[in-house]
Amino acid sequence: MNRRDFLKSVSLVGVTAAIAGCAEGEKRIRGRERRPNILMILVDDLGYGDLSCYGAQDMRTPHLDALMASGMRFDSFYANCPVCSPSRAALLTGRYPDMVGVPGVIRTHQSDSWGYLKEDVILLPQLLKKAGYHTAVVGKWHLGLESPNVPNERGFDHFHGFLGDMMDDYWNHRRHDINYMYLNKKKIEPEGHATDLFTQWSVDYITSRKDSKKPFFLYLAYNAPHTPIHPPAEWVETVKQRQAGITDKRAKLVALIEHLDDGIGKVIQLLKDTGQWGNTLVIFTSDNGGQTGVGANNGPLRGGKQDMWEGGIREPFCAVWPGHIPTGIRKVDTVACTMDLYPTMCEAAGVPIVHEIDGRSFLPTLLGQTQSLPDRYLVWMRREGNPRYGGRIYYAIRYDNWKLLQNSPFEPMQLFDLKNDPKEENPLSNSHPMFKRLFMELSRHINQAGGIPWAKEPADVDKVYQGI
Repeated sequence: MNRRDFLKSVSLVGVTAAIAGCAEGEKRIRGRERRPNILMILVDDLGYGDLSCYGAQDMRTPHLDALMASGMRFDSFYANCPVCSPSRAALLTGRYPDMVGVPGVIRTHQSDSWGYLKEDVILLPQLLKKAGYHTAVVGKWHLGLESPNVPNERGFDHFHGFLGDMMDDYWNHRRHDINYMYLNKKKIEPEGHATDLFTQWSVDYITSRKDSKKPFFLYLAYNAPHTPIHPPAEWVETVKQRQAGITDKRAKLVALIEHLDDGIGKVIQLLKDTGQWGNTLVIFTSDNGGQTGVGANNGPLRGGKQDMWEGGIREPFCAVWPGHIPTGIRKVDTVACTMDLYPTMCEAAGVPIVHEIDGRSFLPTLLGQTQSLPDRYLVWMRREGNPRYGGRIYYAIRYDNWKLLQNSPFEPMQLFDLKNDPKEENPLSNSHPMFKRLFMELSRHINQAGGIPWAKEPADVDKVYQGI
């Protein structure tokens, strides 16, 4: 048996064990509706302050504002990383990204790719599929460009979207002149703006499931508002006419986000029109913070995308489940993160998890129940190349209101008290007792993750530094 077949066999054993208790999970949901549909909406690079309901004064996001008001909003929700691939790995595995081989961004060229999703890790759609769900991903994948790390080989029944990291153009959908648009395993050449395509494909999928007795799990991953900032021209003109004095840079980003909001609104409306809204759990968040260089607004938080400052990792978040999650503008300060969504969705679906994960379910909190969630150590990390990072990892770790961080592997760690210093402006002394405590806990995490391989093959280091 070769290595790939062995890893697949290990994965199947793990999935079988993980769903062995599904009968018990079924008992827990008897007396209410069938297992809920799940719509997981992940947007790309959305700033903490870039929704009108999160304080943006120059923005109109009525559909996301309404979604937030229809369920529960978390104001202390975190992405597992300040960049794309690791957060997506955490979402689909329930684990810290460096524990599943994705410490950094997966890219086309191996010399600048910093992750490889472990082939034996159990992804969320694998569990849900075994429990009777039809599973689909529409939009941005960004966890692998070839077999076996493509959606249809990692538990998804249906894939309609983009395999790569980012598009060089929202209309031609290329990256490095390569077409990464697929319908399942077939390469396609769709016409139109990527946001509109992902919206329409989601509408098509939900419509196709409206008469099915099987619940669905739809992972809708928009690439907006990631660079390049390419909104439709008419949306930019609307923003400029409404917002006197707005800069061109900001107007384009606002337009791209408002266009995104409109698309999400169409998907939500379709759920209502088809009668599926009442038994659908909808979750919305972003993979990391907004990119300040293109005009993103991260609200009162310091920094943005790529930073371990709060602006790089703290995200807008809400969950809606009619009849289960209380309605109204309910804001909670529960600290949760991307990897917690895996067990939360599984618990909502009545699917037990018997394999090791790092996340924890916060479903009782969403349901308005009293839930004891003890403080825990939360770790953030990212590996990246180029002269700023040199292929090394930089970190942050939080416990209670204490946070230790760095924004480059070449700078010292700094300790902050988020309760009294939410803008992270006043670092505490290295002699503070929490400095050593957090540092030692971070060391334990690094030691544990050190045995997880991530590189598919040795990189050609010479190519990394061409042109430097």
